[in-house]
Amino acid sequence: MPSTKVLVADANSTDGTPEIALAFRKWLEISVIPGGMPSVGRNKGAAVATTDYVLFLDADIELASDSLLRDAIELAQRKQLECVTTKIVCRHGNALDKLLYSTNNFFQQLSRLHRPFSTGMFMLFERRKFQELGGFHEQAQFAEDYLLSKQVARARFGIVRGGVYTTNRRFKKMGHFRVARLFLKTALNHRNESHFLRDHKYWEV
Repeated sequence: MPSTKVLVADANSTDGTPEIALAFRKWLEISVIPGGMPSVGRNKGAAVATTDYVLFLDADIELASDSLLRDAIELAQRKQLECVTTKIVCRHGNALDKLLYSTNNFFQQLSRLHRPFSTGMFMLFERRKFQELGGFHEQAQFAEDYLLSKQVARARFGIVRGGVYTTNRRFKKMGHFRVARLFLKTALNHRNESHFLRDHKYWEV
């Protein structure tokens, strides 16, 4: 619907992203803003948002159902949640790709018992809480989504049914073992901020 506002944070892409996005202005209220590293781009988008909730999506994400966003907002409103995410599905990946994303989904569910986390692939945040937390850590070189979402109280975090589709691009570029090892190290270093400020070469692929 035209009233749906979409902010595209573009970090000098060379694949025509701004032009492709603006081609949908007939159906959506789209603006392209200067981006940067994920934390910077997302913060810039959130800074101009005026809605009660802000949804962060990665560029290669596809919603698994037309009702996912509505369901997420309704869940957030009904239970007074500050952050809502969903499961990640690698629809066209191989068995190992799907296994690793299923493992991520399992640990995300398990994290609700102690310190919940959301990936930036789909992260619905209450805008007031997002601002209160200071947004994404702009010096973080990796897992800025984890750093932010783990600050949300368990009672204010939710996972909506459904999911989003992603690609296996990261696995193809970095390799399954390297990605799995990096995510394991991140879980073990959740209290060590310096881990997130180091360049793990994650965004070079």
